[in-house]
Amino acid sequence: MIPCGGVGCCLSAAALYLLGRSSGRDADILRSVTRVNQLKDLAALLDTARKVLPLIVTISGRVGSDAPIICEQSGLRGVIVEETAEQHFLKHNDAGSWIQDSALMLSMSKEVPWYLDDGTGRVYVVGARGATGLVLTVASEVFEESGRSLVRGTLDYLQGLKMLGVKRTERVLPTGSSFTVVGEAVKDDVGTVRIQRPDRGPFYVSPKDIDQLIANLGKWARWYQFASMGFTVFGVFLLAKHALQCVLERRRRWELQKRVIAAAAQRQAREAEGSNGKSDKAPENAKKDHLVLDICVICLEQEYNAVFVPCGHMCCCMTCSSQLANCPLCRRRIDQVVRTFRH
Repeated sequence: MIPCGGVGCCLSAAALYLLGRSSGRDADILRSVTRVNQLKDLAALLDTARKVLPLIVTISGRVGSDAPIICEQSGLRGVIVEETAEQHFLKHNDAGSWIQDSALMLSMSKEVPWYLDDGTGRVYVVGARGATGLVLTVASEVFEESGRSLVRGTLDYLQGLKMLGVKRTERVLPTGSSFTVVGEAVKDDVGTVRIQRPDRGPFYVSPKDIDQLIANLGKWARWYQFASMGFTVFGVFLLAKHALQCVLERRRRWELQKRVIAAAAQRQAREAEGSNGKSDKAPENAKKDHLVLDICVICLEQEYNAVFVPCGHMCCCMTCSSQLANCPLCRRRIDQVVRTFRH
């Protein structure tokens, strides 16, 4: 039988180890990327670095757009806006009680071309929604309660639901907020510079600066390594425990086999003694042979009087059978032990 717990812990440890290596590798990559202190220098840097393209850089600035989006609920101006609507309700479960639940009704996202501006130049950011570290600010949360009426209440009762209301949430990347972007810098034919996801390499859009990103990745790498060690130790413990149980079980089976062989040898000895003895002792020897043949293979003292279900074997007494999980003969799992009686 495969020890699923130990194998699962070892697999989890391997996954955490790989995540830790990945975080540490990303931290090393971020340390090696080119830092651009002023955005006006990025265009000149691209002109002089044509031979080492693609060029991975990190830049910082304030979010801006020529045509920002105005949020309907909060009135904030942003460049990325996500709107969601969730229906909240009480649901009647099988136990007869009401539990609160929700379902997503609407999910919309809008984005306009936007850039980072540090006062010296502009760099456009492309594909930021797929970048790591992007966090949108919750601009507004509004809960609209459902109206109650006799018809609505009847329908809710028939459906096993009680409508509570709709929660509408707006999340936005507001203009004027400070962000750091790590990605591939490119320059088109008209001289516009933009940052985009590289084919290979990091792509971050985060309110944290580059040093905070590196420190955060290093912290996660250490945490993954520590968790990996813990899962490894626990998994090895479970595997060693299972191996020890297998060794003890095999030893117990070997002892049972020895007892069965000893009982068979004792029976043969009694048969030989009965065949060479006097005729008036034949009934007594036959009785002894019968007892030896029907003796419990565990205790070698009581007659076996238990049958195992579903395998059907009879080799143990009821007292010893209560301590067994598997049949000593075929090793099948014992679902039930039935007591037998002799006429």
